[in-house]
Amino acid sequence: MSQIDPIIEGRDLEWARKTFANDRFATEAAGVIIEEAGDKVCRCSMKITPVHRNAAGGVMGGAIFTLADLTFAVAANFGGRMTVSISSNISFIGPCKGEMLLSSATCVKSGRSTCFYEVDIVDDLGNKVAVVTFTGFVKDQKF
Repeated sequence: MSQIDPIIEGRDLEWARKTFANDRFATEAAGVIIEEAGDKVCRCSMKITPVHRNAAGGVMGGAIFTLADLTFAVAANFGGRMTVSISSNISFIGPCKGEMLLSSATCVKSGRSTCFYEVDIVDDLGNKVAVVTFTGFVKDQKF
């Protein structure tokens, strides 16, 4: 029989949406929606609108990164350990051809004071758009 960590007891998708609504640039300006959230995992979506486009008509790299950044933040902090990004790297794989971007965070390594996540970004047609990696610093405080 497993025990539920008291820090994450009561945390669910609605908790994540309410808590990360305070990340107003991602949620309000960019329109990122948290679709699924759990300890060390998260999936988000972002509908592409004209504000997400760059001068060449493609999706702006900053919009793609914003989606990835919020996805990492939810996954890394859901378990109750305050985690901040100390480095990140984005690799653009191909253009977004669909009308929506979807992100998925996976914890590759979770240590005492650092963690490493990979966030995959695809469009709603299944085209791989970007891969973003994050190294996080786990602070000595609860989230």
